[in-house]
Amino acid sequence: MSSTSGELTKASQLPAHEAIRLLVSATGCGRPDIVAGTTLTDAQVSVYRAFEERRVKGEPLQYIEGDVPFGSVSIRVDKRALIPRPETEEMFHVARDLADDPAIIVDLCTGSGNLAVALAAAFPNARVYATEISPDAARLARANVEGNGVDATILDGDLFGPLPAEIRGRIDLIVSNPPYLSEAELVDVPQDVQWEPAMALVGGPLGTEVLERIARVAPSWLAPSGVMVCEISEFDSTRTLGLFSTMDAALHLDMYGKHRFVVAHARFE
Repeated sequence: MSSTSGELTKASQLPAHEAIRLLVSATGCGRPDIVAGTTLTDAQVSVYRAFEERRVKGEPLQYIEGDVPFGSVSIRVDKRALIPRPETEEMFHVARDLADDPAIIVDLCTGSGNLAVALAAAFPNARVYATEISPDAARLARANVEGNGVDATILDGDLFGPLPAEIRGRIDLIVSNPPYLSEAELVDVPQDVQWEPAMALVGGPLGTEVLERIARVAPSWLAPSGVMVCEISEFDSTRTLGLFSTMDAALHLDMYGKHRFVVAHARFE
């Protein structure tokens, strides 16, 4: 006997809005058709049931759906990298608006490549480099570069280490969403977040260790008019800002009114 999307939504163990999202992904039907109660094939129902089971076990919706919109691009996501958050997309807009026709852009700790890909789409004439210490995440980032048809180079390695020496002192825009949770904070994150790679979440015992390394080295890589934008923890913003004391740095609020970003310029005498 055939099933309708409405029947599956009503019988689901999930909230209706989550069931609808998974039905859209499982069937390829548009949301209006799913909400209206379209008739589904047995194969579509089977795929949905598998998706529903994964979600009931706690797997993030975005991993099941397989992609998320980010700026003007679509980013493939899976367990190899963090799921791009609205706050990080907001950071993309901040960085894009601060950059003045950048020739060289660098994204540190690129993960899925969301920032690098979106910035490469926004500035097609720029040379875009992104670094990632996780080989698995770097492969995902390369797939997103190819999938979006942009020009960006994904380099395996830690922070500034893999970058070409010739761009030192010439980078117009540096962005980074580095690991910034402390080891203690990881215990209290929501169940969804626990599915994401811990190495992309935890900066160390304090949480600010990676940001400290970035702040220490960044001035030597920035061009005289360059700018850096980093995502940070809302709970440790004042101390994090202090890490950038050798730069002209300020905290910026996110859409929720929380200190979520550091914007910093190198000081050149």
